[in-house]
Amino acid sequence: MQTVIKTKQLNKTYKNVIALSSTNLTVEKGCIYGLVGRNGAGKTTLLKLLLGQTTPTTGEVTLFGKTGADLASARQRIGAIVEQPAFYPNLTGRQNLEYYRKQKGIAEKENVDHVLNNMGLAEFADQKFKAYSLGNKQRLGLALSLLGNPDLLILDEPINGFDPQGIIEIRKLLLELNQKRHITILISSHILSELENMITKIGFIDKGRLIEEMNMDELREKCQRYVEIKVDNSEKAVAILEQKLGITKYKVLQGNVIHIYGSEDFIPKISKELNLADIEVYAITEVGQTLEDYFVELVGGVHHG
Repeated sequence: MQTVIKTKQLNKTYKNVIALSSTNLTVEKGCIYGLVGRNGAGKTTLLKLLLGQTTPTTGEVTLFGKTGADLASARQRIGAIVEQPAFYPNLTGRQNLEYYRKQKGIAEKENVDHVLNNMGLAEFADQKFKAYSLGNKQRLGLALSLLGNPDLLILDEPINGFDPQGIIEIRKLLLELNQKRHITILISSHILSELENMITKIGFIDKGRLIEEMNMDELREKCQRYVEIKVDNSEKAVAILEQKLGITKYKVLQGNVIHIYGSEDFIPKISKELNLADIEVYAITEVGQTLEDYFVELVGGVHHG
């Protein structure tokens, strides 16, 4: 699979502060990559390095297979929001986008109306930016990032300022851009739950270090919740679980231990049926964690969402 973003031992130091340390990031074509870390973890620094808004102290950035002097042309294929774009308060949404269209050398005038419609801003297009709600300001930022028909979107905390319905709409839009237009997306957030229903791969960043990367299936497998029971006769217990409770998702381990998946609410019934069948239950516990719990455990300390 083609690699769209690759960094090699990327470091950024500001005076004596290490903002990013030895970061090796890989984002493949067609992926929606979620970069998750607490505020100040190094997410924005990494994105700015990718976009050329700051230069690395050491290390290398490769975009679309290009590096060094060829990065400038590769970056033409990127749409981005890193921090709030500088919109002019007394210009309308349409005028702001028209200004940036000319600045970016985008010939197609119709692109402005197209992205305004895509972002649900058509009815606010001729309203001054200073009158926009926070959510609509964010939408205009997303519209700007799409203006040049990019192959890669880099979005830093794009869901800030949206109400729950707005978050659902933005998720839907980004999924459509990814699935229908095949745009690769790198999106950062300090709240994992905002991203988990959308991303295909995740990277956890903390204190300037990318500490773990995995696909979402692997993460869900790690975080899968289950009921663990220890009995005197696992073979007989499994028969009861299937016949009496219709439980089919389980795994039998050594030592008469059984893991039962997706049946956390069944614990009292499981205990009752096994006791009625004269099966000795030595222990019955719920095991596992949420994705958010895993993140907190991984980075340590309290998660400031």
